[in-house]
Amino acid sequence: MKASDSDILIIPGYTNSGPGHWQSRWEAKLSTARRVEQAEWTKPVREDWIARIAEEVNASTRPVVLVAHSLGVPTAIHAIPLFRNRVVGAFFVAPPDVTNPDIRPKHLMTFGPYPREPLPFPSITVASRNDPFGSYEHADDIASSWGSFLVDAGEAGHINADSGHGPWPEGTMVFAQFLSRLSAD
Repeated sequence: MKASDSDILIIPGYTNSGPGHWQSRWEAKLSTARRVEQAEWTKPVREDWIARIAEEVNASTRPVVLVAHSLGVPTAIHAIPLFRNRVVGAFFVAPPDVTNPDIRPKHLMTFGPYPREPLPFPSITVASRNDPFGSYEHADDIASSWGSFLVDAGEAGHINADSGHGPWPEGTMVFAQFLSRLSAD
């Protein structure tokens, strides 16, 4: 599948993805990409965030590919039962451990726990060995339960602009390979 054959939904996490973040760069470069905007980026309400993702998926006119980072990952996973249109794949990056009682702000725990059923579409989960918001072991555990292919990003922090992942060429290559293996049929 080519990017132009799908609606690519960019799903940022807590506080959104700024202009230097790889998600913002991908959104600018991919003609069929659009950001799922949330009404409140700094005080996320689980039900509202889930509803917005489902709304965007259900408004899509082409097969959907999800590109979620951080808190966008559990939000997308929780939204799956509400999807009426076809999602053909998901690219999950830096899933936080939203059941960790040390997470800050505390209200992010309302996005946990992750559903653990196998996903109804192919997916890749990219995780770092030193992500301050979720351990690699946690990412491995949830990715395994979903049937998601886990990519070890090494010591890459939270895989965001703050950890030096603005352009993130390695992620672009993995995403392009993933897209090429998806089918719109």
